[in-house]
Amino acid sequence: MTDARIRLRITRRAVLSAAGLAGIAAAAPRLAFAEEEETSLLTGLFGMLPAPSDRVRLDMPPKFSSGYTVPLDLTITGPMTDAAYARAVHVLAPRNPLFRVAIFHFTPANGEARVSTRIRLAQPQHVIAVAEMSDGPLLMARAWVEVESDGCA
Repeated sequence: MTDARIRLRITRRAVLSAAGLAGIAAAAPRLAFAEEEETSLLTGLFGMLPAPSDRVRLDMPPKFSSGYTVPLDLTITGPMTDAAYARAVHVLAPRNPLFRVAIFHFTPANGEARVSTRIRLAQPQHVIAVAEMSDGPLLMARAWVEVESDGCA
């Protein structure tokens, strides 16, 4: 009888590649579920799904050390006339215990729809800004923010 041995060569590159693929495979169902949750949250709140728009600009740092004071800059571009203006902007953080973070109301007298503030985030998540326009449409922007500590504990 012959002793057949198979020599298996495992390299660091192969291990890292396998780990990366396993991470992607594990995250894919959660990402799809998160998107589905986000869609149902938005349609439940507004009765329709807001349209992503370049007119809504949500600026937040992609990574922040503390979830207690995450900076947020929000601008809605376009006219602020009696005929067309941003009536309200809702800021949502779906993974916070209370997902409605803030609502800002505007009138044409404001001149521009712009807000700078700080918000609390419970965990890494997409922050969503939904602008209600006076002429009917709902416009949306999202920003991914990764926080290192829970700001809602």
